[in-house]
Amino acid sequence: MRIQIDSDKCQGHNRCYALAPELFDVDDYGSALVLNDGIVPAGLEDKARLAIANCPEFAIFEAD
Repeated sequence: MRIQIDSDKCQGHNRCYALAPELFDVDDYGSALVLNDGIVPAGLEDKARLAIANCPEFAIFEAD
């Protein structure tokens, strides 16, 4: 699984980071960043899906 963030949509709510700090970080401006080039390690897929579902701006998505 691979995830991405649409940085134009991200408003810095940081729910993704709160839910899955193993997968996300936050820059100096409060915008979310994916870690590991967006590659979700085995066993963290549920956390990735939870972060996707809880993004109020729909900025996180599963990449093809």
